[in-house]
Amino acid sequence: MSRPALLLVDDEPHSLSAMRMALEDEFDCLTAGDVEGALKRMEEDWVQVVICDQRMPGRTGVDFLTEVRERWPEVVRVIITGYTDAAAMAQAINEAGIHQFLTKPWHPDQLLMAARNGARLFQLARDNERMALEMRFLASTAQGKLDRKRQALIEGMGFQTILRAPGSPMNAVVEAARRYATFDVPVLITGEPGTGKARLARAIHYGSLRSDKPVQGLNLAGLPEDLAALELFGAKRGILAGGVGKIGLVQKADRGTLFLDGVEHASPSLQLALWRLVEEGSFSPVGGQEVLTTNLRLILGAGADLARRVAEGAFRPDLYYALAVAELPLPPLRARRGDVALLAQHFLGELSARHGKAAHGFTPAALEFLEGYDWPGNLRELTAEVTRMLVFAQSPLLGAELISRPILQAPPSDSGADRSAEGVLTADGTLKDRVELIEMRILRETLTRHRWNKSRAAAELGLSRVGLRAKLDRYGIHDPSGRVSEEEED
Repeated sequence: MSRPALLLVDDEPHSLSAMRMALEDEFDCLTAGDVEGALKRMEEDWVQVVICDQRMPGRTGVDFLTEVRERWPEVVRVIITGYTDAAAMAQAINEAGIHQFLTKPWHPDQLLMAARNGARLFQLARDNERMALEMRFLASTAQGKLDRKRQALIEGMGFQTILRAPGSPMNAVVEAARRYATFDVPVLITGEPGTGKARLARAIHYGSLRSDKPVQGLNLAGLPEDLAALELFGAKRGILAGGVGKIGLVQKADRGTLFLDGVEHASPSLQLALWRLVEEGSFSPVGGQEVLTTNLRLILGAGADLARRVAEGAFRPDLYYALAVAELPLPPLRARRGDVALLAQHFLGELSARHGKAAHGFTPAALEFLEGYDWPGNLRELTAEVTRMLVFAQSPLLGAELISRPILQAPPSDSGADRSAEGVLTADGTLKDRVELIEMRILRETLTRHRWNKSRAAAELGLSRVGLRAKLDRYGIHDPSGRVSEEEED
């Protein structure tokens, strides 16, 4: 490393020579005999410490160091004076920011120590400035990383997580949800169980201005009225066992979002409390008389028949109409046939990573059965079916033989498929036609489970291979893979 540079200023040449001899072993010494020469040196060289005599013709040392302080404030300033007047020293400190005084006659060791201290002080100041810059940079970098993580969280829980095909009926729902998300109004999401109401509610929250605030959720289905009120509104101290109070979800979601699913199961008194929460933003804890306020956004989930319950008088119309300004009806999975393959592949990827079992996808025959089923349990049933297929899979590509029997027995159709034979048993038609329809389903399901091995299927059904082939020809049932060789059956 280069040695520290000192500027020595004195109008007496022998004094300059003496100072230089005392310091040149450890420092690069620059000299000037007057203030003008010293200022020129300061402009041309990078000086760390200035040691200046007080008494010089023209301008004094304090005048010179005052200008140095204004133009080069980081330079350490030392003055040599023959006076020890306290008032003069205080004035010099205030005007020129003197770091140290040396009195005449000075000793070489004293001068060397002052120079060392000045150089060390300059280096410490530089290190402190560098560290301050690094801290500001690190703080901005950490904030940037935090912002990126927050954005990734929002994207990971936003509308991008709602998987759908280009022609899916969910596209219109998501587009409307995006618009509602930017307006701070209550939202009502209706649909059958398992259609993804909670996921859409989270997407609305993370697409709103409240995305950096908490989101709380509660399902009212099957929850007793007193427990639901306790969870939502909390309890006053002394009401619960142990004499402790409880903070409810309404307070926890302050400035954030509260999602309540199964609102059609709310009791009349709970519906009234929810209406107050929507209209006034107020509530009362269980056991308390005081009225508290909260600033939250309420998103409610309900079954598809909520409007009918209003007409029947089972649900408060004022609460319904307060929510219906932003109503989002979710279509069932049977109406989203084009989304089934995409959703099944997504669920398979998540389940494969969670359980540590490799799986790449589904065979075309498997997707045909999955897409043709009506999925009365919607997304939950599809997730359960994919999980079951993954458990029994012997290869990374999941085939149709892994699908459960009700789905295999359901013939594919554009509008979804019957999930059981109940429709056939209660439909009109001759006995022969209805029996043949059930027989067709049983044949197709059995062959699929046995991977279209006709020998094994015939053995299970108690038929000869010739008899099985005759039935297949009669009903026009063929292996979707196109395999026809008898060797594959042995």
